[in-house]
Amino acid sequence: MKKIAVFAGSFDPFTRAHEDLVRRGLHLFDEIIIAIGVNSAKKGLMPFDDREAGIAELFKQEDRVVVRQFTGLTVSFCTAVGARYMLRGLRNGNDFEFENAIAQNNLLLAPAIETYFLLAKSGLGHISSTIVRDIFINEGDVSGLVPYEILSLMKK
Repeated sequence: MKKIAVFAGSFDPFTRAHEDLVRRGLHLFDEIIIAIGVNSAKKGLMPFDDREAGIAELFKQEDRVVVRQFTGLTVSFCTAVGARYMLRGLRNGNDFEFENAIAQNNLLLAPAIETYFLLAKSGLGHISSTIVRDIFINEGDVSGLVPYEILSLMKK
């Protein structure tokens, strides 16, 4: 059976840390679906279609990575696409506490879907989309924090 994982988030913007998790996750899974959660009530830095386009461009050479938008519960999306795994990144202890609570609740909602955690790679644990947005909005240099494919869309 094909091992499909969903890597879900707002990805506003998608960072080098996100990219690293996906590339490392490809050693564990046959396919990774990068699922951009759409909340139309939330105004983000980047439009959802730009997020999707930028991430797809970043992984255009990797046919085992699919980029999709979704609404609703992540476990419902996983079920709809046939994914039995969720991929999540951990930067620190606070992330663990938060992500562990979500994973435990997801197991109650969908016991057949397992969450896999990958620790942030050294040198990437300080990167968060929230911090990147703040730096960018205040005209700081984020070129070392986001892939070029994403940066070019942020600047448009």
